[in-house]
Amino acid sequence: MLETKLPRRDALGRLAAGLAAFALAGPACAADFPTKPVRILTPFPPGSGPETVLRLVAEKLQRRWGQPVIVENRPGANGFIAIDAFKRGATDGTDLIQLDNVHLAAYSHLFKKLPYDPARDFEPLAPLFRAYFFVTVAANSPYKTVGDILDDARAHPGQLNYGSWSVGNPVHVGTALLEAMSGTQMQHVVYKETSLLYSGVASGELKFALGTMATAGALQRAGKLKFIAITAPTRQPAFPDVPTVAESRGPEGYEISGWTSIAAPRGLPKAVTDKLHQDIQAALAEPDIRERYVTLGYDPFPTTREQFTAFIAAESAKYAEVVRRAKVSLD
Repeated sequence: MLETKLPRRDALGRLAAGLAAFALAGPACAADFPTKPVRILTPFPPGSGPETVLRLVAEKLQRRWGQPVIVENRPGANGFIAIDAFKRGATDGTDLIQLDNVHLAAYSHLFKKLPYDPARDFEPLAPLFRAYFFVTVAANSPYKTVGDILDDARAHPGQLNYGSWSVGNPVHVGTALLEAMSGTQMQHVVYKETSLLYSGVASGELKFALGTMATAGALQRAGKLKFIAITAPTRQPAFPDVPTVAESRGPEGYEISGWTSIAAPRGLPKAVTDKLHQDIQAALAEPDIRERYVTLGYDPFPTTREQFTAFIAAESAKYAEVVRRAKVSLD
């Protein structure tokens, strides 16, 4: 009786062959991925810096994959419209989404209840870029340094204004951090569009705002804005004459940046997410994208998936501290 319960040698052979074939199936499928059109949702409006980069990458991926790669703009509601569409979309990797640091690292500390879970709903694949901000003021502004702004803010608590395009974005949170680190209180003014925001700075309607080359560079090149500092830890090669915030009589250790990434749904086979990561990194390494980054003021951000996951965790911890110190809440 015992012998009848033991698997026969040929049965074991077939089982082993089947397991081997199963093990190879994932990578083989990944090598062919995708086999149908891919949609990348973005919460950014057409023509914005992050969306411009995404379209460049989508073109590269389309050529690499031999499949249409469609960028679909779903701006508004703090990115929740795009995120909701993504959550209701395909879960096989043919629906991807562009997210930035507030979606992945900040909002969980700013909202008591989010319509998504950053850890459960997204598999971050690769960062697209990182951008530091300039402290922008009108060309005829009396402010020459960040210290001048802070001196004025201390002299007129709650009166000196600055702007951003929403509550909780990197510009708003970054300036709130500046207030917390300098012991000042300023007035936050929200604009519907970035073009109106920086026009407001240029006209003197706003005292200052943080801005990137992509958002504020055109007015700076036109001589309507000036950059008095950069929120990076060191001066940037493209702007060697622009000091850091600390060099501009601002707080020591002050640093803020914005970054975006492409994410997939959680639960995809590792071979597929690895392929997506590698293909996105290959697209970003192409010379014409690197050249475009120079004009946008963006820094390439190559990293492994494991390093990127660790970076997001560190950014989340930093934002938690910023929100605590600045007492910012969106509920």
